[in-house]
Amino acid sequence: MTTYGFRRLAFAGALVIGLTGVAAPARATTSPNPLDPIINLLGPVPAPYVPYTGAACPTGARSCIDTTIAEMKRRLAMLAPTCSHDAVFSLAYLRVTEDVRDAMDAGHFADRTWLSQVDANFAHKYFDTLDAWRSGNKKAVPQAWQIALQASEDRSVSGLGSFMLAMNAHINRDFSYVLAEVGLTAKDGTSHKADHNAYNPRLDALYIPVFTEEAARFDPTFDDFDLGTLDDTTVGVIMRGWREMVWRNAERLVLAKTPFEKMLAEQIIENYATTQAVMIRALFATPNSQTRDNWCATHHG
Repeated sequence: MTTYGFRRLAFAGALVIGLTGVAAPARATTSPNPLDPIINLLGPVPAPYVPYTGAACPTGARSCIDTTIAEMKRRLAMLAPTCSHDAVFSLAYLRVTEDVRDAMDAGHFADRTWLSQVDANFAHKYFDTLDAWRSGNKKAVPQAWQIALQASEDRSVSGLGSFMLAMNAHINRDFSYVLAEVGLTAKDGTSHKADHNAYNPRLDALYIPVFTEEAARFDPTFDDFDLGTLDDTTVGVIMRGWREMVWRNAERLVLAKTPFEKMLAEQIIENYATTQAVMIRALFATPNSQTRDNWCATHHG
């Protein structure tokens, strides 16, 4: 096992211990996720129905996700040829969104309208953040995203580091606000938590193919795991824990009764995402990205 392998294991273990109190055992990705029994036991906190009034996908039409995918493809087509380190997350996000579309079409979710609105709102947060950063309006960019995007500009982390920094910023920072805005509860009082949880197994199945494509196009070390199934399994545990915490933070936002309570809820979100970003940046730091960039120059397509 390389030193880099040990560092990645330490990072994953630290995150998993922080989320669950125990480290995940090594196992195949087809096995039940060790967090599932805990997540399934924790029911949603009752939250009031709040009509969605956002500008992104206001009707919840199926066409919204096609529009989002088209925009993701357009942006990736601009990032990949320049070997921007932001292309790593751009590709991963596109593949996840394509899978969400397939899951919706297959009837995987109970409320497709809600999923369409969540998906569109979530993607627009990402687009708006990138646009603000590139226009020089960095004050409008959340701290966790500032760390991720600056690392991309500096070319100072590995491909997997680029992925984890952006995933952290988009999930741990952005997602709770999206869920709170779109709503946690349907008009009939049914919680959307079941649909939120329903995507976890599909997400598990994406890690290996997405990591393989990232390695083929952008960074040959991306899927160069020394730890066998533990690596992608641990990523699954981390994402499961993050997504559960995101829901609970969204509940705090929705159920806040005073401006002070809402401020505290927001501070929890911002502080956690920023702390994770600092740790990820340090653990995946690389002194030279030349090998990664040279590979991308001839393989990005």
